[in-house]
Amino acid sequence: MGFKCGIVGLPNVGKSTLFNALTQTAAAQAANYPFCTIEPNVGDVAVPDPRLDALAAIAASKEIIPTRLAFVDIAGLARGASKGEGLGNQFLANIRECEAIAHVVRCFVDDDVIHVEGRIDPLSDIATVETELMLADLESLERRVVAMEKRAKGGDKEARELHALAERCLAALREGRPARAADVAHEELKVFQSLGLLSSKPVLYVCNVDEAVADQGGPLADKVRELAEKEGAAAVVVSAKIESEIAVLPPAEQKDYLEAVGLSEPGLNRVIRAGYGLLHLVTFFTAGPKESRAWTVEQGAKAPQAAGVIHSDFEKGFIRAETIAYDDYVACNGEAGAREAGKLRLEGKDYVVQDGDVLHFRFAT
Repeated sequence: MGFKCGIVGLPNVGKSTLFNALTQTAAAQAANYPFCTIEPNVGDVAVPDPRLDALAAIAASKEIIPTRLAFVDIAGLARGASKGEGLGNQFLANIRECEAIAHVVRCFVDDDVIHVEGRIDPLSDIATVETELMLADLESLERRVVAMEKRAKGGDKEARELHALAERCLAALREGRPARAADVAHEELKVFQSLGLLSSKPVLYVCNVDEAVADQGGPLADKVRELAEKEGAAAVVVSAKIESEIAVLPPAEQKDYLEAVGLSEPGLNRVIRAGYGLLHLVTFFTAGPKESRAWTVEQGAKAPQAAGVIHSDFEKGFIRAETIAYDDYVACNGEAGAREAGKLRLEGKDYVVQDGDVLHFRFAT
């Protein structure tokens, strides 16, 4: 499934360095000047999940295939982007194509690295980016809402729903709040997403910190975490410099390096997992001698939808899903043991897939 998380932020906050480390390539030029990333770079990364290795070991799988998440490195935003300043139009268009935003925030002090606004203030940086997104949304909605209202008055039920939702979003934006702060019911989410509002996208704050505080983050990162908690958003701490150094090491040397700098795992693992969670995704597995594989569905997806992720014919001809919870699969040492212990369940079309389910689909051809 093609889920994309856009890496955004002001120039020179470490976006491209983070992206390079995420994808373990030098595809995005990381340089100490504004707008070094002119075209968005897209990198597919595996979502780290130790459960997959455990399943593969039990099933004696020849191949292990993790689920993946796409990160898009987007050119740095500048104040006035909503009016086309800097690379504003391109920046905003690239964000529109992503499902979520990883907002990299500078939480380190380094006189050798230029700050586009000449000061280190992560909350002000966040406000600058958020304001430009809201201004772009406000202009876009105010331009479109007149046509929506005309269609709504014409008796079109869908147009009435869209217009009512647009008005709620406009109210939030005019109050200086992002569109995602508008009161949107679960059943309205598809209509809400169809508005294509930049400030409607879920946000993960990535605090780029000094190497010395890579484990906890320091006072600047604390400010961002406090803001994220207030907003109901997520925040993770990484040192992009450390991550870029880890990324080029052979796997055997990475563990020693992490221990030397006091980290239990790469910070990027937290970024990837947080990005995955930000999109409200869950993982289910298939396991066998040929391969053990992780698959992605949105939270709330039912068994036929999960089957359709593997192949459309599976969804069309869905009969049932043989289901084993991950913990039961491991405790019973595989499918046969789970079946004997009564831990294998037969689930029908209304079953909501749970994170960690090990599934085998039965379908009619």
